[in-house]
Amino acid sequence: MPAPVLCQSCGAGRAALRRPKTGQALCRGCFVAAFEAEVHGTIVSARLFQPGETVAVGASGGKDSTVLAHLLRLLNERHGYGLRLLLLSVDEGIAGYRDDSLEAVRRNRGRLGLPLHVVSYQELYGWSMDRIARHVGPRNNCTFCGVFRRQALDRGAALLGADKIATGHNADDVAETVLMNFLRGDVGRLRRCAGILTGGEGALPRCKPLKHAYEKEIVLYAYFQGLDYFSTECVYAPNAYRGHTRTLLKDLEAVRPSAVADLVHSGERLAVREDVCMPTQGTCQRCGYLSSQPLCKACMLLEGLNRGLPRLGIGKPSRLQKALTDTEKLEAGFQEDSKQSIKAVRTIDF
Repeated sequence: MPAPVLCQSCGAGRAALRRPKTGQALCRGCFVAAFEAEVHGTIVSARLFQPGETVAVGASGGKDSTVLAHLLRLLNERHGYGLRLLLLSVDEGIAGYRDDSLEAVRRNRGRLGLPLHVVSYQELYGWSMDRIARHVGPRNNCTFCGVFRRQALDRGAALLGADKIATGHNADDVAETVLMNFLRGDVGRLRRCAGILTGGEGALPRCKPLKHAYEKEIVLYAYFQGLDYFSTECVYAPNAYRGHTRTLLKDLEAVRPSAVADLVHSGERLAVREDVCMPTQGTCQRCGYLSSQPLCKACMLLEGLNRGLPRLGIGKPSRLQKALTDTEKLEAGFQEDSKQSIKAVRTIDF
């Protein structure tokens, strides 16, 4: 019988795992300590928080956001960050998925002792994700959901008076996004998607404290700590383009274990030529949200839904902008004709 493998950190305990990130054999206690120390190191080195800030933690009920909320509360107390932490959830209106995951969030609220605020698509946009899916069909659901969720988080955080939003994006998520934007040729997003701290210049800053944490290690940490999280995949996820990128990344990782870290570092070091035209950030003419177009993506998608043309907001924005401009001119013409008719009627002398 082979001798048990001892922990390479303490040398006393029996190794419980071999870290996917480093290959190091560690006991349970040493792995937990190393994982927490690395996240703390990421927060400190990137200067993600300032004392006195109110931080809205995006809480979906999944493993990443559950581990993030647990760690931020733990590290905030242990290292004296001086943060006021809040849980912020988005209810997209997906029956059998989001309602169950929100129950996990509410259970964690009680365990962590943190206030929870929930914003919903129905309240903000007048549409639930299930209703959107019935109009759009099986494809492009994640386009609508991703755009609406991002804005919903910003609106909820602003409502709570938060200074910053912390999300549970991990190293695998960042690597997938870098790869996905590269395959799409999306230079604008490719330039900023690997940043650990984004926003500013009018937008509420967002940070990713788990940016360098592998997904496998997040699952192990949650298991060792006995954390309660929801693990069912969204019913609309199988049709998402990200799913194909994730499969490609897993295949790359099987051949080259450092593929995740390599892609993250590549995303950080990407440089765009000076002669490449980058989108100019402005504000949406309707809702005031940050946008590089006269209308933000959320308003475009919402307009298409409300007009009974859900696919109108997908693809090049110029197509929808032209349609909206033509329609608004037509409506303005009708209104002007109506005013003239009313005026003519009022001047009739009986």
